[in-house]
Amino acid sequence: MFRLCIFDLDGTLTDTLDSLTYSVNLTLEEMGYPALERSKCRAFVGNGSRVLIEKALKASGDTTLSRIEEGMEVYDRVFDANCTYHVTPYDGIVELLQALKEKGMKLTVLSNKPHRQAVHVVEEVFGKEMFDWVQGQQEGIPRKPDPYAAIQIAEKFGVKPEECVYIGDSEVDVATGTAARMKTLGVTWGFRSVEQLKEAGATILLDRPVQILEEINKGGI
Repeated sequence: MFRLCIFDLDGTLTDTLDSLTYSVNLTLEEMGYPALERSKCRAFVGNGSRVLIEKALKASGDTTLSRIEEGMEVYDRVFDANCTYHVTPYDGIVELLQALKEKGMKLTVLSNKPHRQAVHVVEEVFGKEMFDWVQGQQEGIPRKPDPYAAIQIAEKFGVKPEECVYIGDSEVDVATGTAARMKTLGVTWGFRSVEQLKEAGATILLDRPVQILEEINKGGI
């Protein structure tokens, strides 16, 4: 019986690619670098803001990352002001969340996005009452794919890992859910291809949000 869902944020609940691309390119522009294509930003996201900026700087020519600290300072400021830029929930997500909530599921978010921005995006898009817990990247807590934070969330609600469903769109999420020994669902509408998710070891791939509810119902609620 499943009692708790842990959702990734970017590429799973919300389409945030415009906000990430916009913020990365404003950062690069301020630093004197050319803009990156949207497709490159899509490939770079998923491992947190520092990895995103490291990859963006390398792609722009700073192969030794000599300006990474400057880049992080600029990006943190720029992204804080633009983290909800063009952000929308994927079709069917709100209906899915409402259905799960009506069934008594605890709904949580675990993101590699900085905590302040993760909370802001979730509350801006879904309101303050939809989720029981929202957690972004915080100092002292290992980022995904380390399963520590996912396990910690389960413990917070008194739920065993086998009673949890972890949902995400990237290889990072597949690794996180698997390592946490939770039922792990990969979704194909986000930032990674079906092939990439399969290569990461995903065994359940879903094309529409309603299929998440169907998978959860198989295990009982």
